[in-house]
Amino acid sequence: MIAGFRANQGLLLAGAVAYYALLSIVPLLILTVIALSHVVDQAELLQTVSRYLEWLVPGQSRAIVAELASFLAHRDVLGWVLLVSMLFFSSLAFTVLESAMSVIFHHRVAVRRRRYLVSALIPYAYILSLGLGLLLVTLVAGSLQAMGEQRVEFLWRSWSLGGVSGLLLYLLGLLGEVFVLTSVYLVMPVGRPSLTHALLGAVAATLLWEISRHGLVWYFSTLSQIGTVYGSLTTAIAVLLSLEIAATLLLLGAQVIAEYERMDSLDTPAPPPPFTTGSDR
Repeated sequence: MIAGFRANQGLLLAGAVAYYALLSIVPLLILTVIALSHVVDQAELLQTVSRYLEWLVPGQSRAIVAELASFLAHRDVLGWVLLVSMLFFSSLAFTVLESAMSVIFHHRVAVRRRRYLVSALIPYAYILSLGLGLLLVTLVAGSLQAMGEQRVEFLWRSWSLGGVSGLLLYLLGLLGEVFVLTSVYLVMPVGRPSLTHALLGAVAATLLWEISRHGLVWYFSTLSQIGTVYGSLTTAIAVLLSLEIAATLLLLGAQVIAEYERMDSLDTPAPPPPFTTGSDR
């Protein structure tokens, strides 16, 4: 698997995905929160975004949400030109991710290619889906937080449900992560892998990211001197580092699926050679 990932220039692909994800994350959040604030309280939305954004960019969600809240406070400056440009930049990460998946699943691209119109619509379908997912998570998280404020009394003893609420909120985020990754592995590559393979790749990527995420939290809070080195660029560099690691694990999960597909088709003709650059020759 690692050899195939290196042959496909996985780290180079992950860097491209991370860079465009950095460009997309703030416009995507702005558009989503503005749209959902018409049906859900804005403070609850920002709280949910802050909680689960911490899963994607450990230790940096507060700075991003602060910028998001500042923009929302001046939303009257949002015109059609700015709206269209933010929508375009929000889609870039998904477009680049689809291209990266086509390299990992090069054995499929050799057989069939996706129509341009479908590729153009996929990013905007994901933006809409993530917006609906954020709405659902906000409603469920609000109910779980309300439950955490209650207490259970039995035989003259009283227990707070705060711990249970916190556990359920964590499991909600974990299941949401697996669901999103499974959908990525089902939709982004050309063709469609089996649900079992997609779920296997999603679980592998989720477990690796959970380990990496806690490692990043520990590193930023104890050992990191990133603020001393980069100064005002600290947040951007830290976010980019987190996205780079997340993108690497995401593509590693895709590589797991690709390897399983090749194992299942050993009796078929050998796939074309992996993507390489001139430096590999």
